[in-house]
Amino acid sequence: MKRSTLTLFLAGILLVGLWGIPDPNTLSERLHFLSEHNHTRLVPLPEQLDLAGEAVPLHSEDAQERLTKELLTNTYWHSNTLQLLKRSSRYFPVMQRILKEEGVPQDFLYLAVIESGLAPVVSPAGAAGFWQLMPGTAKDLGLTVNDEIDERYHVEKSTRAAAAYLKAAKARFGSWTLAAASYNMGMNGLQRQMDRQAETQYYDLLLNEETKRYVFRILALKCIMKQPRAYGFDLAPEDYDAPWEDRLVAVDSAVASWGEWAHAYGWSYNELKRHNPWLREASLSDLQGDTLWIAVPHTAVPAWHPAEAKPSTSSAR
Repeated sequence: MKRSTLTLFLAGILLVGLWGIPDPNTLSERLHFLSEHNHTRLVPLPEQLDLAGEAVPLHSEDAQERLTKELLTNTYWHSNTLQLLKRSSRYFPVMQRILKEEGVPQDFLYLAVIESGLAPVVSPAGAAGFWQLMPGTAKDLGLTVNDEIDERYHVEKSTRAAAAYLKAAKARFGSWTLAAASYNMGMNGLQRQMDRQAETQYYDLLLNEETKRYVFRILALKCIMKQPRAYGFDLAPEDYDAPWEDRLVAVDSAVASWGEWAHAYGWSYNELKRHNPWLREASLSDLQGDTLWIAVPHTAVPAWHPAEAKPSTSSAR
């Protein structure tokens, strides 16, 4: 190594030591410390793993390679996985409660994680919300989907809809793992491949690349999010997103401006939409006798019009 290069290297080591890394006593200790903390390695597989109580065949070379791929992708995609961990504390509590009420295993929390990243997003294909439901599927599952209201973005209602789909798929295929696969490729599409290949188990099927990865992505996020420190993610409690403390108020008539409506509770239009992403327009037509429950600040007193209120059963709407 040239002297100038060595000088720059040692200066860099010194600066790194000054900027927050523990300061070992000698240069050799510093080099050893940096080597240890910047070492990238393969992620070991768990000895046992299951999805909703159904064992993953980790003795299979194929299963090992597929799980390794997803663990590596999500362990070393630091920015994305950190965001997922941060958001989980806001949305998991309500999702956990509803899945339990609906009789769906808690492992399906991680299906929502890989579908939407726990954000009210829309895909290029038109799937939307926390559980990425297509418009027709959402309507079949009892959700309202129109220009003004889209309950695919409603965390509670969309979770119940997804639970209904998963229970129907479990009843059809007899397996939660196959139910998860069908969530990605559809029940009929999965059934066609099972019939074509004369197979009855997910791990024995040859599927398209997306569905082939799908269950293993769920499994990888389950491993990482249940034991984040084991995979190098060290978040303090205050690093997680705080649950929202909202209350619900009833709206049973047209709203000319959601912005003005929000101002009465001390919120901006932006804040109203953050807490109620299922409201898709800036106004609301006549509900014709229906009632909507809108999240507002827990302690807010409306500046005008009395509104019936009830306690929120969750921290997110």
